[in-house]
Amino acid sequence: MANKKSLISFSKGFDPRRNIKGPPRKFVSAIADLGYSNREVSDAIRNLAALTEGEITEVANNIDCTILERTIAKALLNGLKKGSLYNLEVIITRAFGKPQETTNAAIDNKIEVIYIKGKSIT
Repeated sequence: MANKKSLISFSKGFDPRRNIKGPPRKFVSAIADLGYSNREVSDAIRNLAALTEGEITEVANNIDCTILERTIAKALLNGLKKGSLYNLEVIITRAFGKPQETTNAAIDNKIEVIYIKGKSIT
C-alpha cells in the first residue's frame, strides 16, 4: 500500500518537503568559487596523487597549506580509509580527463512512413 503522506500534493508557498536550496554543490564548483582555475586544480591533484599516505596526511593537517591542497588530501585519505575507489576516480578524472567511450549501435530496422490525406502513420 502507498504511503499516504507521499500522496499529498504540494501546497502553495512554504512546504517543508521542497528542497529550495537544490542539490549539494559539487567539489569542483565549490573550489571554483574560491578563485582557483582549472589548471591550478589539475596541478594540485596530480601532485598530491603522487604522494605517500604519510605525506598526504601531513598536507591535510598542515594549516599553512592552501584550502585546495588540504581538501584534495582529505578526500584522498577519506577514500583510502573507506577502501573506496570512488573518491580517487573522481579526482583523477578531474585531473586527467575521462577516457573516450565508444559504443556500437547497429540498427537494421526500417521505418516506413505512409501519408494518407495529410496525416502520417508510422
